[in-house]
Amino acid sequence: MLARRFLLIVAGLTILIIAGALGYRIFERELMKITMVPSVAFEAAPARSGPDYADAAMWIARPDLASNPALWTPEGHRPAAAPKASLFFIHPTSYLQKSQWNAPIDDAESQLRARLFVRSQASAFNGAAEIWAPKYRQATFGAFLTTEADAGKALDFAYRDVLAAYDAFIVAVPADRPIILAAHSQGSLHLMRLLKERIGKSGEAKRVVAAYVVGWPVSVSADLPLLALPACTRAGEAGCMMSWQSFSEPADAKMVTDVYDASTSEAGVARAGTAMLCTNPLNYAAGPDAPATANLGTLIPNADFSNGVLQAAAVPARCDSRGFLLIGETVPDLGPYVLPGHNYHVYDYALFWANIRADAEARLAGYLAR
Repeated sequence: MLARRFLLIVAGLTILIIAGALGYRIFERELMKITMVPSVAFEAAPARSGPDYADAAMWIARPDLASNPALWTPEGHRPAAAPKASLFFIHPTSYLQKSQWNAPIDDAESQLRARLFVRSQASAFNGAAEIWAPKYRQATFGAFLTTEADAGKALDFAYRDVLAAYDAFIVAVPADRPIILAAHSQGSLHLMRLLKERIGKSGEAKRVVAAYVVGWPVSVSADLPLLALPACTRAGEAGCMMSWQSFSEPADAKMVTDVYDASTSEAGVARAGTAMLCTNPLNYAAGPDAPATANLGTLIPNADFSNGVLQAAAVPARCDSRGFLLIGETVPDLGPYVLPGHNYHVYDYALFWANIRADAEARLAGYLAR
């Protein structure tokens, strides 16, 4: 059953990669827009019709779920028996259809992909925290390929679910328990908004061990001042946030920078030309390069994607001047989902799985000592 699910995921991601490669090489973004952007009008459900996050069925991962993909670990690691923190994790985009702007909460195909992402990404934190990962009516992939007003409406609609899930999470965990925040891609976009609009204004920032805002560009000058946490500058530091976007070399990040440079922060500050927050997961600093020997373990899937193993010392990392995380020219074969431009977006967590795990445990220890 697990192997079959992975094959479904492979099929879906293959469509995405093919569309991305053709769009980039031939017509840049235009073909991707035709293939992925919905042609229907956005339709919002009534405000009171969202998921009830008191219901365990509305969560992909929750401490009381018997089938919890976030408890998976590769050989050599086990989940903590009594974790001392709680993690709120927002999964990346797993809905690829253009029939509507937001995924139905019960869409089987996108939920299979979402479980995979929780399994391979959020599992890095199960040595430090119990993991909560909500289902949500995410914006479809095509919403990120257009400036249409409907795309913004779809993202606002998705964030409404994320906020409701976070509210339920905060109510459920003890008030004196430290929390970790983590997300990827679309999830990180929602996490940035959560940090700005809720956590920064509620006093909850003092409970945050760390926030991992991975796979989404964060402008150091335009975005970071609006968020509830400063950038992390060293290993073991608590109460700070991290971000990175992984590319092998030679990197071509034009698909990212074209959109980034044309955008503004929520405060209306232009991002054009500004540096992006880049945290090196091998040394948790923006400056020094880190050799592959500093990598404690890259998560490499097996042939049928039913499992994965860790390979140590496989990938180096350094932040370039613009804020992209470069991982060298030779990278282990992680599968066929590298995006155009040598973009390892899908693997932002897998590349540094063991280091992320160790980092979360070290930051939690620093928080508890503080």
